[in-house]
Amino acid sequence: MTTRTGHVVAADGTRLAYQWHGTGRPLMLLAGQANDHTWWNRARGDFPSTITMDYRGTGASDAPDVPYSTTGFADDVIAVLDGLGVAEADVYGTSMGGRVAQWVAARYPGRVRRLVLGCTSPGGTHGIERTNDVRLALAKRHSVEAREALEDMMYTPTWRAANPGPYTVLGAHGMPPHAVRGHLVASNTHDAWEALPRITAPTLVLHGDDDVLAPPANAPLLTERIPSARMHVFAGARHAYFDECRPESSELVNNFLG
Repeated sequence: MTTRTGHVVAADGTRLAYQWHGTGRPLMLLAGQANDHTWWNRARGDFPSTITMDYRGTGASDAPDVPYSTTGFADDVIAVLDGLGVAEADVYGTSMGGRVAQWVAARYPGRVRRLVLGCTSPGGTHGIERTNDVRLALAKRHSVEAREALEDMMYTPTWRAANPGPYTVLGAHGMPPHAVRGHLVASNTHDAWEALPRITAPTLVLHGDDDVLAPPANAPLLTERIPSARMHVFAGARHAYFDECRPESSELVNNFLG
């Protein structure tokens, strides 16, 4: 498989790292909050051509001390596609990446052929938010107890027993404190409810029905709000359904993308 890596420069001068694997029509994969491209390490090879990126503040991208937002991350996605000369791509975002993908599709409809939204939420007053217990666990993300709690929110005990890790969905290493805070604010202030009906790309909504990080009640909200959207829920799956439910989830996505 061919691989290209490098950087593009966003409008504000921020250097954004990208990784392009394979050939053919690309699938842009967008990771969760405070994570870099390694979020997709297990599933990336299931697709013939993928582009991933390190959000600003993560991985090999710059970490400017400026306000972060899901709309700003969406602009960064377009900057990466522009830098790579990609006029149109399929987009698959999970968790906060799904929030970012909503804005990419709503604000740049001509750039998105098909859209997949996984384990995510419309945000704002219409989104179904996680409980305070989950918020508290995430706030202590660097403690051993918090890391174990996050693993449990991501994967079922049975799957973890058969797949002992290490796991690449528990947060990017080396993020400066201001970037961690910026990602948290970006995700928490996301509200795309009014923009969702403007999405023209055919959309597939995926979710695990045992997800406490992004409650599964968000899936039908997105499906009903986005024209031409359809939904699939994975029984017993938690937040990282895209890992635990492989190859079924990847096959669903590939079939949807055609």
